[in-house]
Amino acid sequence: MAGIQGFSTTHPGDPEPGDLIEIFRPAYQHWALYLGDGYVINVTPVDEGPPATFASAKSVFSRKARVRMQLLKDVVGNDAYHINNKYDGTYAPLPVEEIIWRAENLIDQEVSYDLLGNNCEHFVTLLRYGEGVSDQANRAISAIGFVTAAAGAFSLLGLLRSRSRETQY
Repeated sequence: MAGIQGFSTTHPGDPEPGDLIEIFRPAYQHWALYLGDGYVINVTPVDEGPPATFASAKSVFSRKARVRMQLLKDVVGNDAYHINNKYDGTYAPLPVEEIIWRAENLIDQEVSYDLLGNNCEHFVTLLRYGEGVSDQANRAISAIGFVTAAAGAFSLLGLLRSRSRETQY
């Protein structure tokens, strides 16, 4: 049962340098990468200050982000979190020294941010694996695709109904 303890939100375990940290915000998950000594690297909107304000709606629609090195406890605030290296079975993690080197070279840099194509999960997975991936974005894209398809189907049904009424008269 010791392995499960690392995924508990009440006792998240001790992260190791290079670990992905998933933080449970009220409406979404924020991601950071553990650097060591209590510090993480993560992206925050350029126009926002303290990490706790990252939960605002403005952050989701921001087009620019700043890479910040912050204390894990400050980034997490009152939210729950856990270590989540969920892609390790699919992608081989880079050597820890390379992950940390890559991360440290980005501190205080401004980067582009896109909720669906370049979000905080993409950022940390790019550092850990050399490839940016995000289940969160994939779920959103799938939901958007479903809504678009449903709207198209309803439009088509409406068009067919209006044409069938025209032919009756």
